[in-house]
Parts: sequence; structure tokens; C-alpha cells
Amino acid sequence: MSQLVLVLDFGGQYKELIAGTVRSLSVYSEIRPGDITVEEVKALRPIGIILTGGPNSVYLPDSSACDPEILELGIPILGICYGMQLMCHMLGGEVSPGSTGEYGRIVVTPTDKNSAPFKALMSHRDSVSQLPKGFTATAHTDSCIASCEHATGKLYGVQFHPESKHTDGGIKIIEKFLFEACGAVGDYKLDDYIEAQYNLIRQKVGDQNVLLALSGGVDSSVCASLLSNAIPGKLTCIFVDHGLMRQNEGDEIEKVFSKRKLRFIRVNAQERFLSKLKEITEPEAKRKIIGEEFIRVFEEEAEKLGDIPFLAQGTIYPDIVESGGKHGATIKSHHNVGGLPDNLAFSEIIEPLSGLFKDEVRALGKKLGLPKTLTNRQPFPGPGLAIRIMGEVTEGKLNILRKADAILREELDSKRKRPDQYFAVLTNTRSVGVKGDERTYDCVAAIRAVETSDFMTCQYSPLPHNLLSRISSRITNEIPAISRVVYDITSKPPATVEWE
Repeated sequence: MSQLVLVLDFGGQYKELIAGTVRSLSVYSEIRPGDITVEEVKALRPIGIILTGGPNSVYLPDSSACDPEILELGIPILGICYGMQLMCHMLGGEVSPGSTGEYGRIVVTPTDKNSAPFKALMSHRDSVSQLPKGFTATAHTDSCIASCEHATGKLYGVQFHPESKHTDGGIKIIEKFLFEACGAVGDYKLDDYIEAQYNLIRQKVGDQNVLLALSGGVDSSVCASLLSNAIPGKLTCIFVDHGLMRQNEGDEIEKVFSKRKLRFIRVNAQERFLSKLKEITEPEAKRKIIGEEFIRVFEEEAEKLGDIPFLAQGTIYPDIVESGGKHGATIKSHHNVGGLPDNLAFSEIIEPLSGLFKDEVRALGKKLGLPKTLTNRQPFPGPGLAIRIMGEVTEGKLNILRKADAILREELDSKRKRPDQYFAVLTNTRSVGVKGDERTYDCVAAIRAVETSDFMTCQYSPLPHNLLSRISSRITNEIPAISRVVYDITSKPPATVEWE
């Protein structure tokens, strides 16, 4: 059993990033609600506790708080942002509303004169105006106490976000907390997770069979690989190819999984999906039609196979966290193939990735021998290219968009430093152009590239102009139907990552 660090959640948007950072340092972490009882904490026997940020003011009567006894257990605690304010407030300090607040990268100056000032990500208006007894300030900004500690009580607080890549040396701060304050030994390894899952799957399945809806995404692909290794010959994967995937992706998925010790069924349903999408232009209507049709196709194929008692799905840890940690043997709305109905005839669900974050799933896929084309696959919406085509989806538009998207990915895939996500969009706009001395009136394509650590917010990626020029030149020269390329420089918020 690996050492455990608890991440107590008070509504902070970075809770998963905190827990993922801890795991990246080879220390196992779990996210639990901030109102966990002291008895539950004792039973889990954590070596350390991290209190997350949150949207509230700690001094308001209905604000989130933890059991006060947790602060008295002698377990090292790190409070981050709201977590620092909460710890100070509960121990007799004072937290006050700020006049201006601090947002973005702010200069933090340590009290130790041997330590240089650094920039850290701040996002707060309230601040600690008076420390509790026994605490000392260890850093400050121009307007707040930036960090504090009660060294003998092993209680630490930072007003900034060390888990963010926008904080200089932030990972070192978390590492110091884990290995110096908590005494972590770094005993969490994915290899151990793999062996544990093999044993659990074999014990549960026995000689029976398992069915998996394989979308071709990272999660379902790694799930399929793990299961095929654990129970060779007992896994059936149904890959519903709705014809809305990127260039050659359906063939690549079939090539990978047809060689594994499983039964692979590819259902080519392109015409079926396109007929349902005919004359549909509203984005939400597209999503609902595609999700509903996927369910119908999967049901039909599952019925042909007869009695298979187990359904596997690629649910990952963030799915569990976002559903409030309630995790039963029913098919939930976070199902990675779009929400299968409750009345499908399966006695139990198998979710071997439900303890992992996305980065860990990718690393696990590499360990299991999956190619980079799958493990490094960027987030791709379930409705596929249908929501990257503005207006009605047709076979002709799909072919145009696939080519444009392939050119963009070919150019950016070769770069050492790449954006976190990038793709092409076929707009519903045409513009006048000139090709070969002739007037054209063809499609406008948009390209999107963003930088993000959590995909809840993002900044557009400032791609070099010479690279943008080359991408635009290739798209307009190699695809006759496109006469103009534009670059989306909108961040999230106010935009979303996807266009629809």
C-alpha cells in the first residue's frame, strides 16, 4: 500500500492539478470533499493533507470548512489560497476582504534574504491580515502575506498556486512539503497499479466475457489494452465508426486493436450518421443526434453477441471527482461513449482506470505498448468533426476539413514545443479569392491552437507568423475548396476551446 496524501476540496478549480502534481512526484494522492470527518481521515492514515482553493470567503457563515480536529492531528498540512485562509481563520487568525485583490502572475518576496523574489499565480481578493498564534510569515507581496508556517505544528500556507506552471518553482514547493514535512518516500508507481488491476480484473471476471465500447480515444484505448492483457481472449471491443473522425483514424484504431488478444468489431456506420445529420445545423441538435445514434448502434451490436455479463468503460479519476465521488454499479452520465442507457443487460461495470488522471492514463498506455498516435492523441469531442464544421455536415465538408486538419497537425506535430491542443475548423463562411488569375468564392477555414493545463481555461497559443504563413499556404494550395485561412486568437473565457 502506497503512502497517501489527501487533497481536501473546497471547490477549487485546480484540485485535480494539485493531486496530479503530487502523483507526478511518485506520491499517491486522493481527492476527498472538504467536509470529510476527522474519523474518516484517521482511518485513511494520510502522511499529509493539502487544502485546496475555493470561491468563497472563509469569514462568511455558510463558507466551506473542514473538521477543526483535522488541524490538530499532527499531520502536516499545506493550505493553498482559500486553504491557507481557512487554516488561519480556524486557528484564530484574521482574514479580511482586500481592496483590489491580486490576479495573474505577481512578484512574491521571501522573508529569507538568501531567497530571491519570484513570480507566482495569484487569484484572490481576500487575504490573511493577521496570522494565528505560532505562525510566521515566510513571504509577502506588495499587498498580502504570500506564505506562512507554524514549523513545529507542521502547518504551512501559500496564498498563491504552486501547482500551476505559472508559478516559478511551484513544483519544488510541493516537493519540499511532501518529502521534508511529510516524510514521503516516493513509493507510488504505475507498474504497481497495472499489476493490481490485472489481479482485480481476473478475480472479478473469472472465465466470463467483457464488452467494451471502443471510441478510439485515449481512455477507452488504454482500457482495452489493459483488459486484453489481463483476460486475453475474453474481451470484445465494438468500435462504432460514425465517419466523423480525423484523417485515417478509424483505420489506425483497427490496425492497433485487431492485433491484440481480443475480439474487435468495427461497425462502419458513416452513411447512417450522415443521413441523420442531413439539414441539421444547430450544434446541440448535432450532439444529441450523434449521441442517440451511437447508443442505437451499440445496442444492436451488443444484442447480436448474446449474453456478456460485464461492460467495461474508460472512466478516469476526474470523472469520479466531478460526479461527487459517488461511484456505483450503474452506467453514469460521464460514460465515455456518450451515456449508454440503464436498461442494457449487464450485471456489472468494470472501470480499471477510475483511479488515474489523464496524464497517468497516457503514461500507462505507453507502458502497455500503445503507439504514440493513440497515447498522445489530443482531446477529441465525441461528436467528432461534426462540431468542427459550422452548419450542415456533409461528406464533402468532412473531406475538406480532414485534409486541412491533417496539414495543421503535420506542421505542429513535428515541433518540439507544441500547443496543448490544436485543430482546424471549417466555417460556414465563404470569401472572395484569386487562384490562377481567376476569381474564387470558396470556404474559409479557421485554425485553433491553445495552451492550457486543465482545459477549463486556456490562452491562445502565439504561434510564429512564419509557421502560420506556411500552414495557410499549404491549406490554400493543397485544398482547392479553401481560399482563406484565419487564426483564432480568443482565449477561454470568453470563448470555449471548441467552436460548437
